[in-house]
Amino acid sequence: MALMDFIKKQFIDIIQWTESGDGTLSWRFPMAEMEIQNGASLTVRESQLALFVNEGKVADVFGPGTYKLTTQTLPVLTYLKNWDKLFESPFKSDVYFFSTRQQVDQKWGTSQPITIRDNDFGAVRLRAFGNYSYRVADPRLFHTEISGTRDIYNVADLDGQLRALVLQNISAAIAGSGIAFLDLAANQIVFAQALAGQLAPEFAKLGLKLEAMTVQNLSLPEELQKILDQRIGMGMVGNDMGKFMQYQTAQAIPKFAEGAGGGGGGGIAGDAMGLGAGVALGQVLAQNLSAGLQGGANAAANAQAAAAAQQSQGVKPEDVMATLEKLGELKTKGILTQEEFDNKKAELLKKLV
Repeated sequence: MALMDFIKKQFIDIIQWTESGDGTLSWRFPMAEMEIQNGASLTVRESQLALFVNEGKVADVFGPGTYKLTTQTLPVLTYLKNWDKLFESPFKSDVYFFSTRQQVDQKWGTSQPITIRDNDFGAVRLRAFGNYSYRVADPRLFHTEISGTRDIYNVADLDGQLRALVLQNISAAIAGSGIAFLDLAANQIVFAQALAGQLAPEFAKLGLKLEAMTVQNLSLPEELQKILDQRIGMGMVGNDMGKFMQYQTAQAIPKFAEGAGGGGGGGIAGDAMGLGAGVALGQVLAQNLSAGLQGGANAAANAQAAAAAQQSQGVKPEDVMATLEKLGELKTKGILTQEEFDNKKAELLKKLV
């Protein structure tokens, strides 16, 4: 009876794995009730590693090549159960194959802006995204820490954990790079290198090797980007507030004129009136801001002369209303304070009396 049971047993003579291209990191060779025949053939292809596990303990690791499984090629199997002194009996052992090729184009990105310290702005909220690639480098560690006894472990199973590691280390990488935010966009390679240096030890703890890291885009939330654009505009004109106000007025005139003429030529003052009032407003604000920055008798005299010239020319009610509307838009955008708006409004209303 024992002889019949022995004959009925199925023995494994060839152990190998061909990847199916589905992003598999680890695959367990199907054993069921079968046993590995002493002298069986093990084939490990390039970009693979094979791991033998007996009763939960790693027995040996095989790199690319073809092996005949005997006591000469598996000396560690002398410690496995059910091997007699001649080591000619079949044995059972879980065999795991690992793909060591690069897993490329793995995406990472900030789902929400992250806050970082910055030398120029103090603190900014930053968005970023890019990709990275990695490979299994230590199958023992990867097996014990990540894949375990699962039949198949895929790239998708690890994706969330690795992306979380990237996001967790972004702030530290930026601080370690010493690059200010305004320079990050021009130094994305340097930033990517700093991020890779920060992440490599974290990947190694999982039995992985980080092969490449790219940063494809760095940006601010929309509201912060508008503030940065204004700061850049101020830097371009320097202390010449007259030029800055003319630039701001020129940017706002098309929208203002469109709104004024939106009713088929009616509006508050019509297209032409809106355009004229916008230009006049830009000149008045530029003169006032220039006087406030420069100070002195000459600036004050120029402002008074300009005001006197306007009064001598007379002000039409429709011009005043158009100017007030434009002032309201500037207040809404934060260019004018409430106090500045109220003072200017009072001055303009006096001219209607």
